[in-house]
Parts: sequence; structure tokens; C-alpha cells
Amino acid sequence: MRLYGKYMLILLKCQMQYKTSFILTAIGQFLSSFSAFLGIYFMMTRFNAVNGFTLEEVMLCFAAVLMAFSLAECFFRGFDTFSTIISNGEFDRILVRPRNEIFQVLASKMEFTRIGRLFQAVLVFCYAIPASGIHWTFDKIATLILMIVGGIGVFCGLFIIYAALCFFTTEGLEVMNILTDGGREFGKYPLSVYGKGILKFFTYAVPHALFQYYPLLYLTDRSDSKLYMLLPLLALGFLIPCLIIWKIGVRHYRSTGS
Repeated sequence: MRLYGKYMLILLKCQMQYKTSFILTAIGQFLSSFSAFLGIYFMMTRFNAVNGFTLEEVMLCFAAVLMAFSLAECFFRGFDTFSTIISNGEFDRILVRPRNEIFQVLASKMEFTRIGRLFQAVLVFCYAIPASGIHWTFDKIATLILMIVGGIGVFCGLFIIYAALCFFTTEGLEVMNILTDGGREFGKYPLSVYGKGILKFFTYAVPHALFQYYPLLYLTDRSDSKLYMLLPLLALGFLIPCLIIWKIGVRHYRSTGS
């Protein structure tokens, strides 16, 4: 952890060398997600509820997914840009270093400008938590925290799969953005609004629903099952097959010769 902290400090100092660029990029990140917030707000003020969920409940869902995605993209950015590491031959150097290759890729890039999105998620939480009408007991607070932690795990797992596929394709597959950026966009609303087929896919194939939809049911008293509270922990198990795919990719790695 000490070495990771040193990497973090070095990358932060590098990005802060151009403070104006850093601030403007962070503001741009805030505004890009703010447009999604406005879309939800105007639709909900027009229709009052979607699939039985009120504006404040949807805002809770939106903020949890946005915060999880922002933190994952900030600290796991090395996997999201892994195609560059493959194509320029940097991964050859990574393999001959004594540290684990996952740690090195993880610490190779962090995008602190994502603080713009993170700040918006905090603001939405500040509105939605008191306005939702939820009685915030210890288990409800724990559920909300687990939603964010589970979301970070799932998005990180998707970034790892994206990176692992680069071992076979060299260039990144943009189709994975359907599950990463698309998952963030889908997560603006409880997944049940998209139909049973989509809900099942995001429950059993890519477990977005395990940290987004089912815990939300528990938060809003639509279910009293403690299992729904703990499902985000099950979502963290998604990292296991993701890491297996990564290991398979490393075994099949062939240098690009760059």
C-alpha cells in the first residue's frame, strides 16, 4: 500500500502541473454527467414516477452508480487504457519487473479529474438521502455503502476484462463500452424499468442489478429480505472470473515488438 500511495502521489503531481487543464477537465466531467441528471429530473417532474419509483429514489440509484463508476474509472484507469500499454511495448517492461503485473497496470494511470463526477454524485446524495423518506437505520446505511463498494467491484471487473481482451486483439474492443459506460447510463434508473430480459441479463451475466436494483428494493422497503442488502458482496465475486480471464490473456501474450 505504501508503494501504491507513492504512485498515486506522483501521478497527482503530474496532473497538477497543468492546474488550469486539470480544473477545466474536472468541470467538463461534472457537466457531462450533469446533463444526465437534468434528463432524469425533467422526465420525473413530467411523469412523477417510473415503474413505481419516485424522483428521490431514482436519484439515490443514480448517485450510487455514478459514484461507483467514477471511483472505478479514477483508480482503475490503467486497465481502461491498457491497449496503449500493449501496443507501445510497455507490457514487456512490466513483465520483467519484480512486482505483480496487475499492480503495475493498476498504478500506471489514475484519472483524478473524475473528481468532477464524484462531486456531482455527492451533491445528488445530499439531496436524495434526506428527501427520499427512508428511515436511515444502520442496516440501510450499510446497504448504501455496499451498493457503492459492489459497483466499484463490478466496473473494475469489466475494465479488467476489457484489458484482458487486448492480449488477443491488441486494440481495445469498443463493444465493452456497452457494459462500462453503458452500465453507468443504464444505472440512471432501476433496472426493472428496462424489462425482465434486461434485468435477468444484468443479474446473471453482468451483475449490475446485484449492486443497483435489488439493494434499492431493500432501501425503499419494497422488500424486507436481508439477502438483498448483502447482494453487493456477491457482486464482488464477479472479480474472480475477470481475474481468471486476465491470467489466461497473460499466458497468451505475444509482444508487439514495439
